[in-house]
Amino acid sequence: MLAFRARARLFVSQILSRNAGSSSLAVSVALCAMSFMLSTEPARAQAAQANWWESLTGSGTPDYSGRRAERERERTTREAEQLDDLRPDAVPMRSDEMVASIEDAIARYQQIAQQGGWPVVPAGRMMREGEDDDRVPILRRRLIASGDLRPRGQYYNSYSFDEELTAAVKHFQRRNGLRPTGRVERSTYPALNMTVDERINQLRLNLGRVRELLSNPVEERYVLVNIPAFQLEAVERYEVQQRHRVIVGRTERQSPSVKATIRALNFFPYWRVPDSVAHLDLIPRLMKEPDYLQNEKIRVLDASSTREIDPQTVDWSSPEAKKLRFRQDPGPQNALGLVRIDMPNEHTVYMHDTPMKQLFSQRSRAFSAGCVRVEGVFDLVDWIAHYEPNWGQPGRAQQVVESGQALDVTLTRPIPVYFTYITAWAERDGEVVFRPDIYGRDGAVDQVAEIDRDPNEPAPTATLAP
Repeated sequence: MLAFRARARLFVSQILSRNAGSSSLAVSVALCAMSFMLSTEPARAQAAQANWWESLTGSGTPDYSGRRAERERERTTREAEQLDDLRPDAVPMRSDEMVASIEDAIARYQQIAQQGGWPVVPAGRMMREGEDDDRVPILRRRLIASGDLRPRGQYYNSYSFDEELTAAVKHFQRRNGLRPTGRVERSTYPALNMTVDERINQLRLNLGRVRELLSNPVEERYVLVNIPAFQLEAVERYEVQQRHRVIVGRTERQSPSVKATIRALNFFPYWRVPDSVAHLDLIPRLMKEPDYLQNEKIRVLDASSTREIDPQTVDWSSPEAKKLRFRQDPGPQNALGLVRIDMPNEHTVYMHDTPMKQLFSQRSRAFSAGCVRVEGVFDLVDWIAHYEPNWGQPGRAQQVVESGQALDVTLTRPIPVYFTYITAWAERDGEVVFRPDIYGRDGAVDQVAEIDRDPNEPAPTATLAP
């Protein structure tokens, strides 16, 4: 405590010396600061002693709460936790088995509805382990009703948020596509408080989507991308052979629902910037960052894409600028990465690699301009081309990349591909799964995916990537 008082006096003397000759305001500020510091009880002063300078700088409130250490522990835990958001079962999303599982889930949820549903958990401040809260018994009843917490007689009447409840909240969060923090926070309340009738309607809606996928005969091999689940499955002989995390279109550049056919693989592709991206993103950026084209190795072409134009000669604010075309050279900086999966369709979307692989570590991955970026894309390419001449062995795609030579592979066995939008389903073991309705195609835009984004996760840098 004596050392703390000495530092307080030193701090005040520094204020006075820096403001020598000025008005008495500095003296008043110094005396107020000293009074505050000396009146702080010894325990709080000792708690702040190790980082005392942090409480004296800036205009924020001094942190005597220990939250800084807690945030550091949370960051360490987050880094150690493996992302577990891919479906674990070999049953394809597009299957009769999935239809049966969703029908069973609807029947179980109807039983819950007949029994009165589940209670509403009053929203408010965060609830977490180690704290007491009047809402904890309500939370327990809510999680018991949905099967996330096992009932224990009258045990759920406890007001204490314990370890078992933390595990139940994590289970609920995983089922709903939320970060499994074990804390009931802002992003968790909307999912908790959807009524059982709303969940039944959501399951029925998605049952219809799965049935629509089955309206045509199921191919022996195909790729399916579930947009709101941010994942892809490669299916062969009615079993999922591979699953991949994907990045899909952000809300204002949505990935469409589409059925197409994969016809080619393009290694070391050029990126021909779509007009929409050029007009909405690229040209406005060039007006602020004239060196952007050079840094990203993007060339300017005339309207016919046959003649290169010096960008220094272009007035980017003129209407004529919108007639120009842009093409990015192949390479590690290319927005498409090192391989493009060509699937001609009316929406001009496709699947591809990306140089921004750090974004796959995030649970919510709506970052693109509509196309789908695939994690582990070379494994998917090997699967797609498995029956092509001279391609059977694993690792062939990686070998092509290591050769450094551009290569276009036209498939002799084209692969159907589906971009679909399924926000609710059930697994073979009975687990009922929901995902945020990121595009509002279930009826209303659900911004939980944005709310739930971890502020400590790497944000996507400003990019034009499709």
